[in-house]
Amino acid sequence: MSRQLPLTYAAFTELALADPAVVGLVLKGSQAHEGMTTAYSDHDLYVVLADGAATDLTRFTGHRTPGLDLVVVTLTAFRAAGMPGFERYALARARVVLDRLDGGIARIVAAKARLGAGEAFRDSGRWLDAYANSLYRSVKNDRDGHGLAARLDAAESIGFLLELLFALDRRPRPYHKYLEWELARYPLPGWDSAALLAAVDTVARTGDVPTQRRLFARVEPAARHAGHGAVLDAWGEDLLLMRPR
Repeated sequence: MSRQLPLTYAAFTELALADPAVVGLVLKGSQAHEGMTTAYSDHDLYVVLADGAATDLTRFTGHRTPGLDLVVVTLTAFRAAGMPGFERYALARARVVLDRLDGGIARIVAAKARLGAGEAFRDSGRWLDAYANSLYRSVKNDRDGHGLAARLDAAESIGFLLELLFALDRRPRPYHKYLEWELARYPLPGWDSAALLAAVDTVARTGDVPTQRRLFARVEPAARHAGHGAVLDAWGEDLLLMRPR
């Protein structure tokens, strides 16, 4: 008896296209990011089924091989996926392979790429406070001679900073793997992508205090302009430690 070969992306797509219960196919991950695929890249595919539809394709729920990962969901579940959640960025930059809803699947994907105004304001305020906290601890630890603690706090602050900057632009933060890809194609308003990445790299590697302060000098007016002055002012005189000397 011959061994059954693993199901390929092309073979599964053919099955899905022939099944009327499938209203959408959405490809995420490296295959959806131009220029990011490697010899190790698999196909991560959302299979969106009409609510209440009967189909044999549900047998592929949880299918996972080195070449093909499938997420089989109903349309209602797909609308909610990543809203909020870690999956949001993956879907925000996903590629729609099949859309039987006259653009409905594409509109759902597009909605995931744009934070609502209230959501963005709430999230950016929260990330701003977290960023300020890690920045303050890093600079204070550096001042007091606690080098390792200062560097660890600095590295931690970068995640909060990126969350903040993308939330201010009403976008989900990209995964680390796609940060350079994202900023090369979709720069953050008011920021030079190359300079931002260089500063992020320096802070993450070395915890350099002058670089941290220069970043904060850019962040503070942008945060105040977005209505987060109260978050910053709550830090009182501690802001002096975060600002450039």
